[in-house]
Formats: sequence, C-alpha cells, structure tokens
Amino acid sequence: MRFFSDNHPKKITILLGHPDAGQTLSGEVALLYEAAAKKAGHEVRRFNLGSMKFDPILHKGYKTIQQLEPDLLALQEAVKWCEHFVVIYPNWWCTMPALLKGLFDRMWLPGFAFNMRKHRDGTLAIGWVKRMKGRSARVIVLSGNPPWLIWLFFGDYTNEIKMGILWFAGFRTKVSHFGPTDNAPTWKLEEFRRRAAHLGRHAE
Repeated sequence: MRFFSDNHPKKITILLGHPDAGQTLSGEVALLYEAAAKKAGHEVRRFNLGSMKFDPILHKGYKTIQQLEPDLLALQEAVKWCEHFVVIYPNWWCTMPALLKGLFDRMWLPGFAFNMRKHRDGTLAIGWVKRMKGRSARVIVLSGNPPWLIWLFFGDYTNEIKMGILWFAGFRTKVSHFGPTDNAPTWKLEEFRRRAAHLGRHAE
C-alpha cells in the first residue's frame, strides 16, 4: 500500500476517454489540465483513447486470457506508475462511451487492479485486495445537458466508473461535472477552462 503526500509534485496519468481523436471539448479540457499540471511541476503521462489500438471486445468474458495489446500494457504501466489518475470523457446515455468501457473491460484485470480473496482450496472467499490503494483519481465528465437534471431523472450516472471501477481498485476518487456543454455561452466555456486548469495545477 502506498500513500502519497499532497505537498509534493505528483506523477499524473491522464486518460482522455473520447473516441474522437480530433478536436473536442473533452480534448481541450484534457489539454488544459495537462498544461497546468506540467507548469506547476507535476510529471504527466497522457493517453488519448481515440489514438489507441486495441480490441475493445472481451470476446469470451473472463473465461480465457485475451492477450493485451501494447497500448493497453502501456496504460497499465502508467496507472501503476502514477499517484493521481485522471479520466476525462463525455456522458453518452448516462454512461461512458462504449470504447472507453471496452478499454476497462480489457485492462482492469485481476493481478493488476485487484485480486479476489481465495481460500486455500482455491474457492472464493469474502472480500478482495485493492491493488491501487493509496492513489487518488479525478473523473471529469462533460454532459450536453445540466448535470443536476440528468441526476434528477436518472440518478448517479458516474457510479459505474467512480465506484464500480476506481473505488473497487482502491482509488480515492472525486468527480467533476462539466455541463451543460451544448450551446454553452462563452462565459460558461471559460468557466470550464478555468476549472480544468485549477484541477491540473493542484493535481486534484
């Protein structure tokens, strides 16, 4: 288990979880976070989902081992290396883009992110080992509609990544909601930019 002080430059891994490798607001937020973090003295490794090469489909579930592609192995190493993990993505149908979910399906594996506890005879015991304990994470979710409105109608649309993925592995996770982004006025976009830079500067 590793615990990191908040009073020193941090090792940060950023995952831009938008499938579009072109210009997007999610990409701009990631760039602003990265630039501010580097300027503040933090060490940053950046991954862009839209540029990564891998099969997002777990074809046989977890019954057989599906060899990880180099891009997924590199991201695994960066997650193990970092003290702070940042995931940025657009909210589509109250969840993350399918390609991003496929990335976690493929790489968030036992032996890497967690281990299930077992009895001596190999049967499952109660509980699990959180292999990422001691690290922090920030999830930034951009939504076309007001976040409070989505929450009112559909509940917590970030629970999948906050609890089911990151908390399960041991990350202390905070979520930032950027929205509404559709037809956002200039002042609102500037607010998003300031928030992204502030989070990056403080490695939050």
